[in-house]
Amino acid sequence: MRVNRILLSSALVVVALVIQVSVLARLHLPGAVPDLMLLTVLGLALVYGHVGGALVGFGAGLLADLAPPADHAAGRYALVLCVIGYLAGLVKPETGRLKSATGPMVVVVAAALGSTLLYAGVGALVGDTAARHVGLGSLLFTAALYDLLLAPFVVPGVMALARRAENDPLAETGSAAKATDISSGWLSGGTGLRIGSQRNGLRVKAARARMARAGRIKGVKRL
Repeated sequence: MRVNRILLSSALVVVALVIQVSVLARLHLPGAVPDLMLLTVLGLALVYGHVGGALVGFGAGLLADLAPPADHAAGRYALVLCVIGYLAGLVKPETGRLKSATGPMVVVVAAALGSTLLYAGVGALVGDTAARHVGLGSLLFTAALYDLLLAPFVVPGVMALARRAENDPLAETGSAAKATDISSGWLSGGTGLRIGSQRNGLRVKAARARMARAGRIKGVKRL
């Protein structure tokens, strides 16, 4: 991954983890907890692709596994977000631009359901039966609902920051300068103004006026 991708991803993941642990986890909502880490990984995966999404997901999940008050085996959430980031990166649009919000919303719902099922499945393999006491159906419904409500405020912003970090500022400046030249040329062409020809015409008229004045002065002197 590029340096700007690593720096931006690290900053966004850390901010998402702090907000999720200090704010969202303390809301005590029924069922699941809104997964801000998952939404951050989805936004980055939709811009970076499947490889970048898998790497970001693994790093974000591992950080969540090690950050207190984690009460599960280390690497469990890293595996979940790595798989989700990889799958989300596969549906990255070819042009990098999303035509509508329907696609990302479907991805968010599928990721919320898939991450909950995968997390519960891995927990069952290691002997964690917490999902049975809460109810898997309730977890799936609340996880999809909370993430879907939170997604419009997170995913577009994360994608916009990722796209801006991917662009070259020098290239943007050059394209802006070209656009300015084109627009100014279009304006001058559309109004029929020709600045260069006007200047040349004024110079020729001024020179002719001087010659005419000089001829008059000479004629007066001869008289």
